[in-house]
Amino acid sequence: MLRVLDIGCGRKKFPGSIGIDMSAAGQADVLCDWTKILPFRDSSFGQVRLIHIIEEVDDIFRVLGEVHRVAKPGAMVTIVTPHYTDHASYCSPAHRWHLSSFSLWFFSEKPAEYDYYAPAQYRERRVHVELLRIWRAFGFQFMVNRFRWFRKFWEYYLSFVIRGKTVEWNLEVVK
Repeated sequence: MLRVLDIGCGRKKFPGSIGIDMSAAGQADVLCDWTKILPFRDSSFGQVRLIHIIEEVDDIFRVLGEVHRVAKPGAMVTIVTPHYTDHASYCSPAHRWHLSSFSLWFFSEKPAEYDYYAPAQYRERRVHVELLRIWRAFGFQFMVNRFRWFRKFWEYYLSFVIRGKTVEWNLEVVK
């Protein structure tokens, strides 16, 4: 059976998962400061979810290093965050990071000169950008998600006009 870890689950814990959070106000099964260390054995989970939480941590590298440690080889990691051009990225005082669809490339492509940054290796399986409704209607979301070169062009030149809403990464743990 696939064990699922829902990090920062709050009040919307993924069904059937083990929820972990810092607040007792939610549905967490485990209460602790998960931003420092995850209280689980190595290679314990087949899936890990971080939904609208990665933008709030102090150290993304440490958190994703811990996720890598507790995930089994080949485990899927799902991360969702507001896109840096969406107002939701800036409206919460808890948000420390404003991420683009290329923000996690340190963990997947890992150029040699940046090896020391990322303590873990992931394989990018899918990146999906949700755009505002009007831009979806004009086909921009399809283009952004279908063609990596177009997504790069959009991020560099168009994203503050054709704004993003959320970014979702599906990463595979490489060990």
